[in-house]
Amino acid sequence: MDIKDLKNLIKIITENDITEFEMETAGEKVRIQRGRAPEIVSYALPQAAPLIPAQVPSQAAPQAAEPQHTAAAGPAVEPDQGKLTITSPIVGTMYRAPAPDAPPYVEVGQVVEKGQVLCIVEAMKLMNEIEAEVRCKIVRICKENAQPVEYGDALFVVEPL
Repeated sequence: MDIKDLKNLIKIITENDITEFEMETAGEKVRIQRGRAPEIVSYALPQAAPLIPAQVPSQAAPQAAEPQHTAAAGPAVEPDQGKLTITSPIVGTMYRAPAPDAPPYVEVGQVVEKGQVLCIVEAMKLMNEIEAEVRCKIVRICKENAQPVEYGDALFVVEPL
C-alpha cells in the first residue's frame, strides 16, 4: 500500500465519521484510529471538617497542659478559660491593617463590637474581612501581619463581654 492509498483511506474515514478502521491484506496490516479513547476521570471533592464540640475534661481525667482547639471556621470555645478562638475561614494571607501604612484594626486589650473588622485574609486577590461575632476583648493575636494562614488556623483569642 502506498501513501496515495493511505491518504484516500483517511479521506474516506473522515468523511464518513468513522473512528476506527482496520484492514489486513497479504503481508500488510493497516489500523487507523481517530481521536482518543474516552478517558474516565473521577474526582473526590474535599469534605468539610466536621464541627466537634469542645469537651470538658472529666473529674477523673488529668488536666491537659494545653487547651485543645477545634478547627471550626468560626469562634471556638476554650473549655477552661471561657475564651473564644477566632479562626480563619479560608486559606490566604492575614493582614492586620487595611494598608501597609495604616494602623492595625485591633490591638491586644482593645474592646471590639460585634461586626467590627479584626483583620483581612487575602485569598487570590480578594480581601475577606474577618469580623468579631460578639462584643469582646482581644486577649491574644495569634498571627503576624502578612503571614500565611490555613483554614482553621487561630487568628485571635478573645474574651466575650
